Amino acid sequence: MSAKQIHSIGIVMNGVTGRMGLNQHLRRSLWAIMQEGGVALGDSEAIMPRPLLVGRNPVKLEAISKECGGLPWTTDLAAALSDRDYPVYFDAQTTDRRAEAVRRAIAAGKHIYCEKPIAGSLETSLELYRLAESAGVKHGVVQDKLWLPGLMKLQTLKDLGFFGRIFSVRGEFGYWVFEGDTVPAQRPSWNYRAEDGGGIIIDMLCHWRYVLDNLFGPVTAVSCLGATHIPTRWDEAGKPYQCTAEDAVYATFEIESGIVAHFNSSWCVRVRRDDLLTIQVDGTRGTAVAGLRHCWIQPYGATPRPVWNPDIESPLDYFAGWQKVPEQQTFDNAFKRQWELFLRHVVKGEPFRWNLLEGAKGVQLAERGLESWRKRAWVVVPELRAAAA
Repeated sequence: MSAKQIHSIGIVMNGVTGRMGLNQHLRRSLWAIMQEGGVALGDSEAIMPRPLLVGRNPVKLEAISKECGGLPWTTDLAAALSDRDYPVYFDAQTTDRRAEAVRRAIAAGKHIYCEKPIAGSLETSLELYRLAESAGVKHGVVQDKLWLPGLMKLQTLKDLGFFGRIFSVRGEFGYWVFEGDTVPAQRPSWNYRAEDGGGIIIDMLCHWRYVLDNLFGPVTAVSCLGATHIPTRWDEAGKPYQCTAEDAVYATFEIESGIVAHFNSSWCVRVRRDDLLTIQVDGTRGTAVAGLRHCWIQPYGATPRPVWNPDIESPLDYFAGWQKVPEQQTFDNAFKRQWELFLRHVVKGEPFRWNLLEGAKGVQLAERGLESWRKRAWVVVPELRAAAA
């Protein structure tokens, strides 16, 4: 029997000491893939990632390395980028550091995979896309929510024609993030400082762009209102600071097909719904409500007929008339699934459409959302095409 062919691929992982880089991209994605024997390409072939950890804190890097079997690490990004044994560069730094590092990686001939937003402006995002295209390197952006079990179930229902004609989408996202004075905050302080790349509009509208584009159709216009509901928070050193970035956004989107979508995103809400993210899709033949993992449906034939009468207790249990979509397949971590697709793209040339141009579309929507908030008006979202970019 012939030996199994292993495609070993080195990956420079910059920003791995941060929450997202460590938990989702290293522990639950690449390290998990390594523990499973690589990305299987059949019975006799696999892709094995080899991370090189990069960051600014050697103490944290050394601890993470020990946790993951002694992975190599360095605080010298230039040296990592010059190492030909690592042809892929991944970036999970804060947004304000990302663009310059990606430029350097492209110049070094690395394939690029990075977190969103890919840059702080559309102009810079398109520059990165053009640089990657000109250099002939493969490139991708994290769009993890597309592989959440709940959203994949929505896509399956849509493919089956369950909804009929979809006319509205409503999203609720967020939770109460503690200020940091009496209860420790769950998010880093830079998230609430505009000068450090913070703000929920640049963060979450990038997500909603790819969710809407991929599940329902291209976004053509946005009406957006931001707010800073909690003006003072406490940083990691226990010192109070003024929040210069918005912590909530209320946005309505027009979809090319005529669908109207509205998403409330907030770090200042208490959750009384099925999950931290819920998306309700209404159609002429049925409605579905998806959370991160589960999805509930109510078809036309099972829709109750409420009567408005606030003088009596409602005779209807509005939660009882919903059917849970059964688990028909096994779902893996969403970040891990996209990593596997990107590695197959780099090693085998398989299609991967979630590239830096798709990342630029998210930044474009965030910029248009900020413009809408500033103008207190609807703003058109022009189509971004590869040829024009």
